[in-house]
Amino acid sequence: MADTVLSTSADTRRRVLAIVGASSGNLVEWFDFYIYSFLALYFAPAFFPSGNPTTQLLNTAGVFAAGFLMRPIGGWMFGRIADKHGRRTSMMISVLMMCAGSLVICFLPTYASIGAWAPFFLLIARLFQGLSVGGEYGTSATYMSEVALQGRRGFFASFQYVTLIGGQLAALLVLVVLQQLLSTEELRAWGWRIPFGIGALAAVVSLYLRKSLDETTTAETRKLKEAGTLRGLMQHKGAFLTVIGFTAGGSLIFYTFTTYMQKYLVNTAGMHAKTASNVMTAALFIYMIMQPAFGALSDRIGRRKSMLWFGGLATFCTVPLLYALKDVTSPFMAFVLVVIALAIVSLYTSISGLIKAEMFPAEVRALGVGLSYAVANAVFGGSAEYVALFLKSIGSESTFYWYVTALCAISWIVSLRMRDSSKEGYLRDVP
Repeated sequence: MADTVLSTSADTRRRVLAIVGASSGNLVEWFDFYIYSFLALYFAPAFFPSGNPTTQLLNTAGVFAAGFLMRPIGGWMFGRIADKHGRRTSMMISVLMMCAGSLVICFLPTYASIGAWAPFFLLIARLFQGLSVGGEYGTSATYMSEVALQGRRGFFASFQYVTLIGGQLAALLVLVVLQQLLSTEELRAWGWRIPFGIGALAAVVSLYLRKSLDETTTAETRKLKEAGTLRGLMQHKGAFLTVIGFTAGGSLIFYTFTTYMQKYLVNTAGMHAKTASNVMTAALFIYMIMQPAFGALSDRIGRRKSMLWFGGLATFCTVPLLYALKDVTSPFMAFVLVVIALAIVSLYTSISGLIKAEMFPAEVRALGVGLSYAVANAVFGGSAEYVALFLKSIGSESTFYWYVTALCAISWIVSLRMRDSSKEGYLRDVP
């Protein structure tokens, strides 16, 4: 396969270790990125002084969304690096950038200390992290798809989302622990800084793990004229547009039932913040362990069927689930409803990176996966919280439910027109 090739059956163990190494770094990256969303309830007043909690959350969600707008640039930049200089190099740079962004937020003075400069520097740090994550997804998805065992790629590649969700879960667990150890006043004053410091330190471990990874592309492939170029990518514009089509709905519903759901349970259902955190911690854990099962299912039934089931169920179930969660009073019932929603989303997320990687040849694979995902994710996924909170602020919250449904319907239509990449994709002949 590559410079330090993973090619014979005796290399199975090395392939598994490579998956572990790549996905461990992925976990650290996403922990750093998601801790912002989960802590917004506590640090929003420090950067956006206002008496209205919804306005404060709207401002922090705007900064969260702004970080997503950097993802297409990150997808292009790191995709180019990965296709021209190797997947490992790209993944090492991205995790260092995430570390830098977390350190800035950890030590950033508040509005009370430096005025308007505080939200400005917060925005800059998030833009920097958005650039990093924009590159992380495409490169790690490509690497894990290439290094996975043939015939079991759905199962092995699903570990990208195991660690992506694991990053969310770790962020939420840290918050739950802090909520038990610190008072609400302490969390708002200084406790929210602790997780950003933890994330920055964990990046050092991630860097060490990624340094030892095997490369999965050949020097000949990296030297091709089309490698890592937009011109080369546009030779596969059909695949590019297909990925954007199903990622729009997939990303939107993913962020709706993960990062935004904690705020929804507090701000709409009236649940206590600690209770909502406990519900989401349990739900995300179940969601995480579902990924390999749904990935293995795609190995048996094909990627296209998995996507068709996702699109259909998401289209018909989103509105009923969000209405039920709006009026939920029992934490257990909230947990059940969120898990049902996340099971539907798992049909997409378990194969999200793999299905994209199977659509592009090696010389533009990281660029194709990263850029197409980042464009759709920035426009639809990153704006999910902002759109939801804005519609709530103008008294039209239910419009958001139908917005999610419409995008999922588009994903369903795109999947209907899509060929089964597990049978006809570019990775089918990779050893």
